[in-house]
Amino acid sequence: MTPGVGVVVATRDRRASLARTLQRLTGLPERPEILVVDNASTDGTAAMVRERFPYVRVLRLPRNRGALARTHGVRHARAPYIAFCDDDSWWAPGSLARAVALMRDHPRLGLLAGAALIGHDERPDPMNAALAASPLGRAPDLPGPSVLGFLCCAAVVRREAYLQAGGFHPVLFFGGEESLLAYDLAARGWGVVHRPDVVAHHHPEPLHRAGRDVRWRRNELLTCWLRRPLPRVLGHTLQTAAEARHDPAVRRALYEALARLPVVVAHRRRLPATVEADVRLLEKAGGPGAHG
Repeated sequence: MTPGVGVVVATRDRRASLARTLQRLTGLPERPEILVVDNASTDGTAAMVRERFPYVRVLRLPRNRGALARTHGVRHARAPYIAFCDDDSWWAPGSLARAVALMRDHPRLGLLAGAALIGHDERPDPMNAALAASPLGRAPDLPGPSVLGFLCCAAVVRREAYLQAGGFHPVLFFGGEESLLAYDLAARGWGVVHRPDVVAHHHPEPLHRAGRDVRWRRNELLTCWLRRPLPRVLGHTLQTAAEARHDPAVRRALYEALARLPVVVAHRRRLPATVEADVRLLEKAGGPGAHG
């Protein structure tokens, strides 16, 4: 048993997939605290969890809050270190213990971006190699290369750091929300690093989720508006508008972003110069976390 670690799983209407995930999580040697945050499912998800997994806490939201469900779970968790799972992913045995040891040994470490293996054949997610090749280097007080992007289903956070940074931003809902959280952690001095020896298994369904590309493009633009300097904001917006003339998905993404502009103005906060420099370096390298 590894004390001090919890797992937060956000879900919506994925009862069967969630049951497989919980079967794996409840069998981990670390025996983590597990919280399922149900985004207003209508398929009996909450009842299934309570019946089949009585030691798992269920927090049921009255409406779909997207990625904010994870923040709801973190706030209710008792553990100081929290691993995220999707309802189609789980952690490899021993990985959570390794993550906790790293967090305890490196007090500035706010988020650990692990590696994800996809499907039954355990294909490395392309993000793994991109994170490992981060051009940001490695700080002497951190246990891996610094990054400004991650896969949420393969991430472990220090609860204190996550809450201090505000968690996932409410304006993004879902889709590429990870980079903004990484920016906000780095802006507060927390380390965000990659460790390939902390491993999550991800078994996504083959079905294409409607609107996924639109959400990613919308949130890429919103992230730029929220944190980047005005010249970069203008350039990214003009580029998106030019693409929108010929691409219906980009056009929809632009309209959805513009509808959120009042919230963006209220929450806009430029990154510190050091973090902005890192984002620009990632842009040049085409690495994860380059938004704008």
